[in-house]
Amino acid sequence: MTTEPDSFPRRHARTQRFTLGAPRSFTVAPDGSRVVFLRSHSGTDRANSLWVLDVAGGAERLAADPRALLRGASEQLSPEERARRERSREGGAGIVGYATDAAVELASFALSGRLFTAELRVGTATELPVPGPVIDPRPAPDGRHVAYVAGGALRVVGAEGEGDRALAEPESEGVTYGLAEFIAAEEMARSRGFWWAPESDRLLVARADDTPVRRWWISDPAHPEREPSHVAYPAAGTANAEVRLFVFGLDGTRTEVVWDRARYPYLARVHWSDAGAPLLLVQARDQRSQLFLAVDPDSGATRMVHADEDPTWLELFPGVPCWSPSGQLVRIADEGGARVLTVGERPLTGAPLHVRAVLDVAAGDVLVSASAGEEAQAPEIGEVHVYRVNELGLERVSQEPGVHSAVRAGGVTVLVSAALDRPGARVQVLRDGKRLATVMSYTEDPGLSPRVTLTQGGARQIPCAVLMPTDYPGDTAGGAPLPVLLDPYGGPHGPRVVAAHNAYLTSQWFADQGFAVVVADGRGTPWRSPAWEKAVHRDFTLTLDDQIEALQGLAERYPLDLSRVAIRGWSYGGYLAALAVLRRPDVFHAGIAGAPVTDWRLYDTHYTERYLGDPATDAAAYAKSSLVTDDGLSAPADPHRPLMIVHGLADDNVVVAHSLRLSSALLAAGRPHEVLPLSGVTHFTPQEQIAENLLLLQVDFLKRSLA
Repeated sequence: MTTEPDSFPRRHARTQRFTLGAPRSFTVAPDGSRVVFLRSHSGTDRANSLWVLDVAGGAERLAADPRALLRGASEQLSPEERARRERSREGGAGIVGYATDAAVELASFALSGRLFTAELRVGTATELPVPGPVIDPRPAPDGRHVAYVAGGALRVVGAEGEGDRALAEPESEGVTYGLAEFIAAEEMARSRGFWWAPESDRLLVARADDTPVRRWWISDPAHPEREPSHVAYPAAGTANAEVRLFVFGLDGTRTEVVWDRARYPYLARVHWSDAGAPLLLVQARDQRSQLFLAVDPDSGATRMVHADEDPTWLELFPGVPCWSPSGQLVRIADEGGARVLTVGERPLTGAPLHVRAVLDVAAGDVLVSASAGEEAQAPEIGEVHVYRVNELGLERVSQEPGVHSAVRAGGVTVLVSAALDRPGARVQVLRDGKRLATVMSYTEDPGLSPRVTLTQGGARQIPCAVLMPTDYPGDTAGGAPLPVLLDPYGGPHGPRVVAAHNAYLTSQWFADQGFAVVVADGRGTPWRSPAWEKAVHRDFTLTLDDQIEALQGLAERYPLDLSRVAIRGWSYGGYLAALAVLRRPDVFHAGIAGAPVTDWRLYDTHYTERYLGDPATDAAAYAKSSLVTDDGLSAPADPHRPLMIVHGLADDNVVVAHSLRLSSALLAAGRPHEVLPLSGVTHFTPQEQIAENLLLLQVDFLKRSLA
C-alpha cells in the first residue's frame, strides 16, 4: 500500500514529520560573536552538518560536512550509539550532536564512530586518530583536550590528537565509565555521563554497573538467522544499574564521590561551573525525596545544600539545579500549589506562571521557559513563552502566541518560535530585544494548513484542540455531525495541545479523511499545574476519564457524532486507545493502539514507580491501570469493539511483549482484533515507507470499523 510521491503521507514520512532541514542544537559564544548549530542541507536530507553564524554580519558558513569528512562512505553506527539515539528519539544522521569548549572556538563530535574536531573561527574539521567506536566526545573548557567514551572506557586525547589514553576502564562486563545508564537517558533526561571541571584539569565521571539488571532478549523473527540482542532492562520493582561517581584527574588520580547511595540511588543531575563546587541532585527510589549536594572534588565528600520532599513525587526539570554567578542555588520547585523559580531560598515567580525549564542564568536575571499557571489572567492554551526573571519581576521575551524556546550567552539570545499560523519554527538572533539575524530553515512546506481551534472542554476546562476537514462547510456549530477521532498522547511528559502549526499536520490529514479530530490534554499532562500533573498518582485510568469529559463537553459546541467515535495513539497514547475500547465501549467504537504499555509491571522502574509505586506493595494500582494481568484482560467491558494493535518488534523501550500479551488475552477472551507487527522497527518509525503506510492502514481500519 503506497501513495503517489507527492501525497502528504509520503512527504510526511520522507521529511521525518517536516523536521529535516530545520536548524537546531544552538550554542552561543560567550562574547556573543558566533552562534553554532546543526542543520541538514534540505528538507529531505537526514545528514546534519555543523554550521556557524557570524552574528555581526549575519552570514552563515559550513564548519563540518559529514559527507566530505566520510568521503562518500556510508555511516556506520555501533550498537551503543544506536541505543543512545533511540533514547533521545534521534532520527537524523550525520552530525547529530556536538560539544564545545568554553570559548566556543573548538567543537568535537562523533561521526560513524570516529572522533572529529572543528575550529569554529576558521571552519576547518579534523579527524583525531583514536580507538573507537567513539561516543559523546567533549572538549575541555580550555580547548586543550577532548574526553570521549570508547569500549566502555573514558578516554582523553590532546586537541591535536596527541597523548590518547584511558582515564577509567571497565573492570568487568556490564560496567561503563562516562555513559548514562538506560534509566537516566530514557526517563531522567540525563544523556551524558561525564563533566569537565572549569579548570580543565579533571572530570566527574559516572560509573554504571548494569550487572544486577535483569536481561531481556529482543529478536527479529523476520531474520531467524540473527542472534537476539540482549538488553539490560530494569522493569518496575526489579534492580536498577548501580551508579557511582568519581573525580578523575588528568594526572591519573581517582577519588570517589560519597553520598548515601542506598537511600538516594538515582544520580539525576550533575552541574559543574566556575560559580561553585560540583553540584549533584540525587533522588530516592520512590522519588519522594531528593538532595542537592555540593561536592569537594579533592576528598569526594559531599554536603547537603538543600533537601526536597513531596508526598506524591518530585519532578525533574531541564537546566537545574545550577549555581547563579553569585553562588546561589537555582532550582524549580512546587510550592503553594505552583511551579516556581527559586534562587537561594527565595521564590521569584508565583501561581500566574508555570515554570518549565531554566534556559540561562546570568548576573542580572534568569531566563526561563514557562506556560500560564492556574492564576494567569488568560489560559493561553498550548502556549509556552520565554521570560527574563529577577528580584524586581519578570519580562516576557517572546511576544507572539506560540511555543518558544531560547539559548542565550554574551548578551545574545537565539529565540526559536513556532506558531499556529505558519509551518515550522522561526529562529531569530536578538540583542537587547532587537533582531540581528535570522537562521535559515530548509524544511519543506507541508502543503497543509491545520483548521484548528484551541479551546477547553468539560467542567475541568481541559485544554483541547479541535480540527475539522479543510472543506467542511460554514460554521462548525451548525454543520452536519462528523465521526470523531480522538488523537491524544494524554499522559505524563507528553503535551499534544500546543500552539504550533506542525503539531497538527497528521491530525489535520485525518480530519481531511472525513473526521472531526479532537486532541485533549487531561490530568497527568504537563504545563498547567503540579496538582494537574500529579492527579494520576496511583491511577492512570483518570487520563481516560478526562478524554471522555473533554469529548462530551465539546459535543455541546461542535458537530460531533457520538455514535461513531474512534481513538488512536502511540506509546502512552496507544495504551490510552486500548484502554478506551476495553473499558468504555459505550463511548468508543474503535481504537488503534500503537506500541502500547499493556502491563505496567513490564515498564521501567523510574517512570512506573513514580506514578504507580512498587508492584510488590501496590499491586492493586498496577492491576487497575494495566490492560492485562496474570489472569487475562483487566476489567474488560461489553460490547467488544474493533482494535488494531501496532508494535515494532525491535522496540527496547516498550517491548513487543506488551502487545503480544494483550493479543493473547484478547484471543483467550474470544475478542477479535488486528495485530500489525513491524519487523526491525523500534519505538519510533523513521523508515519512510513504513511511516507512510501506517497512516494509510489506520485510515482504512477506521473507515471499516466506523462504517
